[in-house]
Amino acid sequence: MPAAMPRPVPAAVDRACWNASGSYPDRTHLVFSGELWFWKGPAPWHFVTVPEEDCAELEATSAFVTYGWGMIPVDAQIGETGWKTSLFPKDGRYLVPVKAGVRAAEGLEVGDVATVSLDVDV
Repeated sequence: MPAAMPRPVPAAVDRACWNASGSYPDRTHLVFSGELWFWKGPAPWHFVTVPEEDCAELEATSAFVTYGWGMIPVDAQIGETGWKTSLFPKDGRYLVPVKAGVRAAEGLEVGDVATVSLDVDV
């Protein structure tokens, strides 16, 4: 049986995100700090915005993990509280939705700066 061929790189993906074997990229791990803010649209929610300098890596990874609309499933953590969520793409950046339970457990309010850890499994 012939050896498996590496998957081709989708045109929208930067080759730098691929691992040495030429297949899927490695797991993406980011840690950053950002201000908790409130969006009071038709479905109000609290978010922390991913810094611009980390968004390119997430964009490259998104081709492998998105399930629609550019959403990226992640394991998130603030302080001692971890949860599963999906990043929202918005204006070339990504937003981390922060649940009420996470905000309560970590004592966070709008305007507080939180250190966020994100892991994207590919």
